[in-house]
Order: sequence, then structure tokens, then C-alpha cells
Amino acid sequence: MSNEKSPKLKKWRANYAATVTALACLYSVVVSWGDNWFLTVILALGVLVCGTIGIFDIKRTLNENTKGN
Repeated sequence: MSNEKSPKLKKWRANYAATVTALACLYSVVVSWGDNWFLTVILALGVLVCGTIGIFDIKRTLNENTKGN
């Protein structure tokens, strides 16, 4: 039974992990805004980088799904 869920989790993680990381960084940026500017800048860069990677991962997954059908 755990063997069936493992590939689904790996597939989900491969497609959406960067997006979830970008959202976590965005939340941290909003919470720490104005307290520590160095941390805010680093987290904002994390939002940009991880968000970009996440968007391209989702686009790649959608393109693979449409080509497979």
C-alpha cells in the first residue's frame, strides 16, 4: 500500500516543490518586512528564483501531459 503512494509523492514533489518553497519564502518576506532588511532581501530573492523554477516546472509538466494525450 505504501508503494502506491510513494511514486505519487515523488511526482508531486518533482512538480511543485519549488512553488511551495517560493510561497514559504513569500510568507517569510511578508512577516519579516522591515525588521531585518538583509533577511528580507535574501528571502525576496528566494521568492524570485524558486518562483521562476516552479513556474517552469509546472509549464514543463503541462506540456508533457498534453503531448502524452
